[in-house]
Amino acid sequence: MITLVLGGTRSGKSQVAEALVAAVPGPVTYVATGRATDPAMAARIAAHRRRRPAAWATVEAGADLPSVVRDLEGTVLVDSLGTWVAAHADLAPDTDALCSALRARAAGDTVVVSEEVGLGVHPPTEVGRRFTDAVGDLNRKVADDADRVLLVIAGRVLPLDRVAGPA
Repeated sequence: MITLVLGGTRSGKSQVAEALVAAVPGPVTYVATGRATDPAMAARIAAHRRRRPAAWATVEAGADLPSVVRDLEGTVLVDSLGTWVAAHADLAPDTDALCSALRARAAGDTVVVSEEVGLGVHPPTEVGRRFTDAVGDLNRKVADDADRVLLVIAGRVLPLDRVAGPA
């Protein structure tokens, strides 16, 4: 089962994802894609670490997310796709490889956290627009493969249904 958890900054999306995987029996691997690039990011990472149970394994994937995800067994929580996109200088990660890796996981559920970029302020810079486009495109591709997509707003969860195709 693949679950995509979307939300804006400080929406509570990571906490929702953590609660989802905590409810599944068995081992959990937390796959971190972000790196501490400044003191504020270091503080966010530390807060995430404090919230996680000590029994969860942590893997720092960086830009190599598809191969890391493919090789893990048990329940996996990936947090987050936005920092994975940002880890690529060209903001163009191999989204097809990630989707293939997510679909190929047969030994456990996968919960993927991502930033919902379509609700925010339009970025004023070219790199900001490219980032927004890259994350938005990636979210749609992962959502196409996901069994369940959730949108988190102010800590509240909205399930998102697929649009029915033409009859």
